[in-house]
Amino acid sequence: MSKTSSLKSTIAVSLNNYLDAGAIVAGASGITLWQNYLGLSELHLGWLNAISANALGAAIGAIIGGFLADKFGRKFIFTYNLLVYMTGVLLVMLSVNYPMLLCGFLITGISVGVGVPASWTYISESSEVGNRGRNICISQMSWGVGPMVILFLGMLFAPGGYLFSWVEAVGHLIGGADLTGDALNVFSSRIVFFSLFVIAFIAWTLQRQLEESTEFIANKEKKNSGIVENIQLLFTNKIAVRTVAYLAAIYLTWNLVASVMGFFLPHIYETAGGVSNEQANWLSCVLWFCTVATTAVLSLFIDRISHKFIYVLGLLFAIAPWVMVVTTGIGSSASLWAFAILWGIEGGLSVQIFYALWGSELFPAKFRAGAQGLMFFVVRGLSAVWGLIFTYIYGENGEGFTLAAYCMIALLVISLVVGVIGCPDTRGKSLAQITKERYGEL
Repeated sequence: MSKTSSLKSTIAVSLNNYLDAGAIVAGASGITLWQNYLGLSELHLGWLNAISANALGAAIGAIIGGFLADKFGRKFIFTYNLLVYMTGVLLVMLSVNYPMLLCGFLITGISVGVGVPASWTYISESSEVGNRGRNICISQMSWGVGPMVILFLGMLFAPGGYLFSWVEAVGHLIGGADLTGDALNVFSSRIVFFSLFVIAFIAWTLQRQLEESTEFIANKEKKNSGIVENIQLLFTNKIAVRTVAYLAAIYLTWNLVASVMGFFLPHIYETAGGVSNEQANWLSCVLWFCTVATTAVLSLFIDRISHKFIYVLGLLFAIAPWVMVVTTGIGSSASLWAFAILWGIEGGLSVQIFYALWGSELFPAKFRAGAQGLMFFVVRGLSAVWGLIFTYIYGENGEGFTLAAYCMIALLVISLVVGVIGCPDTRGKSLAQITKERYGEL
């Protein structure tokens, strides 16, 4: 595949990351509005996080989608999966009670999970050796652009925002002239979810035009293994098992922190930081801008410099804001901005970049997507449990935030130590070369 077509396909597939992170942050930016509209408790919010694209919904989808992508192809996933995503987003948009909202979050989350392993696998398989890291970074940039755009829209449409008069007009048009209060305010979140519906339709249109991965075709012509056979091989090959354990460990410990940041951060800003919903969205928008800018710079160098160095640097930026929390707190405006900027830079150098890169490099084509789906299932599933635990640690009004910060620091230190110990040397090698070095003639 040429450099031009590689970049084109990367951009098309990377829209899945926009939709993944966008779904998480769309829920997060409007979570207080839904809470007020439906009278939800912190436990209700915990369950929304637990079954969403942030956790269990994506976990269920990933383990299904990974093995389907290895059996039927990456293009098979691209052809049908975003139809499910659009269904889930539509259900959220139309929600008038908690069960509807819960189902919408779950369906959207499942679709996100189905698409992730196929997306990262396809990007790596369609990339040139010297651009594989760059293309994964482009994918990660999309993961940052999604929240940045969604949060910016959330800020504009939020009660008191610059375009809230337009939200009021839409709300009155659909709900009647007597619609007021929380029932009217929540229309700002409904409109944000509608923007995801539009992007999902565009992404589905583009991805249906993609050609199948040449690596998948070559493996299928060699031997079209069944799903059960691939699962058995994944669990019986010692190298594959060790690789799964390593990648799941570094991604889980980082993602337990990132999942909380992704879903609860605006809520944390409002409760522990004492700012308005609009100000919370501004802070988060700047955070994601820092993520995108940092990833853009990294894309220029990741295929040429030490991956271990970048990995360590990213974790140091991840730990720094939480150390600040336990030492100075985030009660002041300066602390809030420092917290947002530091974590934003971390996002541009994050563990997720290396998980996506190594997860698609360190497994053979026959169960490459399935292995990623399995790990994603474990990580997002445990993140669902952690999301519920976090709501108890954090408390109704952020009284447990310092204790939560200590937990975050411990998790990130584990990710740092394990990642450095097991960091693989794959830079500058083809996928076929990496597979042969690790598995021989599998």
